[in-house]
Amino acid sequence: MLLAIDTATRLAGLALYDQVRGRFLGEEAWYSADSHTVELTPRLVRMLDQQGLAPADLDGLVVSLGPGSYTGLRIGLSVAKGLALSLALPLVGVPTLDVVAEPHKEQRLPICALLQAGRRRFCAGHYYRYRGRWRRRGVFQLATLEEICDQLVEPTLFCGEIEAGHAERIRERLGTDAVVAQPAASLRRAGYLAELGWQRLSRGDADDANQLSPIYLRQP
Repeated sequence: MLLAIDTATRLAGLALYDQVRGRFLGEEAWYSADSHTVELTPRLVRMLDQQGLAPADLDGLVVSLGPGSYTGLRIGLSVAKGLALSLALPLVGVPTLDVVAEPHKEQRLPICALLQAGRRRFCAGHYYRYRGRWRRRGVFQLATLEEICDQLVEPTLFCGEIEAGHAERIRERLGTDAVVAQPAASLRRAGYLAELGWQRLSRGDADDANQLSPIYLRQP
């Protein structure tokens, strides 16, 4: 049984994944007004209780590494590390933008995954298909929407934390070269985080809980 924890931004999420049967027993996403500290643990306990499970029933943990907010990332990683170390469970960290891009990889367009970073800036990750496999292009960046759009040279699918006004600005900048995912398709789901983590854990590839650290694009 895998537990996935995502508190990278104000959109937080949890998922409980039965990797043996290949099914989800619970998944939750919610917007937090920077209250991850008081919201995360009660929701986690409730999800386990609803399935008649305890932390000792877990086989592994997956946590979202960012980029994201300093406080949010610190809280999610602290809870994941605490459980991993106290229960001797394997732990995997997954970049948050990889989770945003994951549900869109069945289509052919390059992907620009976005997270809001405040001050009119976004964290962006770029993904493209190469020889039948998806890869991340370059490093994560912190920039304005206009700066991100001006770097693109081909039609691109935008997904992630994109509000109506942001979508309008993207379309004004790129016209028909921009495809913006619908809000429901852009919702960052902890279920995808769990599946990405399981891809590594199934190969025996886990992170060192003592050394695992968040991804920051600006100094906290």
